[in-house]
Amino acid sequence: MKQRHFSMLRDFQLADWFTLANAFCGTGAVFAAMRFLQEGNVRDLLWGMVLIPLAFVFDALDGRIARWRKVASTLGRELDSLADVISFGVAPAALGYACGLQGGWDWVLLSYFVGCGVSRLARYNVTAESLSGDEGKVKYFEGTPIPSSVLIVGLLALAAHAGRLGPDLWFGAFKLGPWLLHPLALVYALSGSLMISKTIRIPKP
Repeated sequence: MKQRHFSMLRDFQLADWFTLANAFCGTGAVFAAMRFLQEGNVRDLLWGMVLIPLAFVFDALDGRIARWRKVASTLGRELDSLADVISFGVAPAALGYACGLQGGWDWVLLSYFVGCGVSRLARYNVTAESLSGDEGKVKYFEGTPIPSSVLIVGLLALAAHAGRLGPDLWFGAFKLGPWLLHPLALVYALSGSLMISKTIRIPKP
């Protein structure tokens, strides 16, 4: 049978489009962070932060729709993970950088956070089958789910709303060896470490 253009998109299920909406929101948040760095309009930054909770909504809906329509697939799971990397890994890190976490150690911690998120999702994809019960459904998360980074974005939104950005960022900054460190960046390190934990188990709804 002759394959038509965009034949892959024709095979997408309804849940997959919600997953793509999740990725769209995350990408928009990254662009919003970049626009703020270019023009300095805090409104752009806040709009980018609003997109992360919206991505969270789409992320929750895609799973529910897949279960409702009984069309869960390997493709859907991979799409979900890739979208989550953007919306709850890269985007929160970009927003943190835009807010003022631009020291050398900040870069390291933001990169660590994204790396932990990628590792967390890869582990879930690999172990999902073994963690499934008799019903074929994963009953718990190992480590905190990557969408929990929406809490960090909420914290950044409070800082942005209060005008505590750049040099005025909460908790200040100090020189540690050759680079600058903002203590607020440690929130990312904590979040990343919790995501890759093997001992934390959170029931999956």
